[in-house]
Amino acid sequence: MPIASLLIALLGQTSPLPVGPPAPVAAFPSLTIQQRHDACLDQATDNPAQAERDAVAWRAQGGVFFARQCLGMAYANEGRWALAADEFAGAAQDAEVAHDQRAAHYWAQAGNAWLAAKEPAKARLTLDAALAAGTLVGLQRGEALFDHARALVLLGELEAARADLDRALSLANADPLIWLSSATLARRMDDLPRARSDIAKAFELSADDPSVYVEIGNIAALGSDETGARNAWADAIRIAPASGAADLARAALAQFEEPRKPANP
Repeated sequence: MPIASLLIALLGQTSPLPVGPPAPVAAFPSLTIQQRHDACLDQATDNPAQAERDAVAWRAQGGVFFARQCLGMAYANEGRWALAADEFAGAAQDAEVAHDQRAAHYWAQAGNAWLAAKEPAKARLTLDAALAAGTLVGLQRGEALFDHARALVLLGELEAARADLDRALSLANADPLIWLSSATLARRMDDLPRARSDIAKAFELSADDPSVYVEIGNIAALGSDETGARNAWADAIRIAPASGAADLARAALAQFEEPRKPANP
């Protein structure tokens, strides 16, 4: 799955609502809170501009953190990441006031959106809040740890990021993106055996991802395997010639091109 799509998919994950019959929403008497929330999230995917309007109206009519989360989703699906992060954080704060355990999930969504907005320091803070709550477990906690590691890498804290990635892998070891990121970090830290091991796992889980082939080439190059590097980068271009990963592969292959001789005067 492309990274951008993955981000939106992660943002779309929602915690289950409380057990028991949900209360009706005052502004929408024919819908329960859960039904209204589900409808709003569907709208945020299909027609985010309309979802914005609906969520703003719902919030004014008592939609509380449900409406704010939906508004954040609408912004995310439009690529308006900073606005999305603000709404997710607002939903988290409102949920904390209500002593609702969804708060941690909303903090994690805010952190993911801040990463997409290229604001790693803000991402780190919101993900700290998500992880500190203690209510994220299993895959959700693993994905939050992964995002936290991504923020730390961008902030230059590689050792701390390594520890987060190891914890993330223990909870979400079926996610090829985490294995890919772990291999990349190992390469950056000059741990070639770990890089090779982790990229092999990423390849096992996602052999059709051109980003995996780019990293295979990078790791081969670090190990002075020029043929392996060339082949992997060529495969990235073959698999997805119009992708950003293919552009990276072309740039990497360009270093092997013969420099052009200057024309005769």
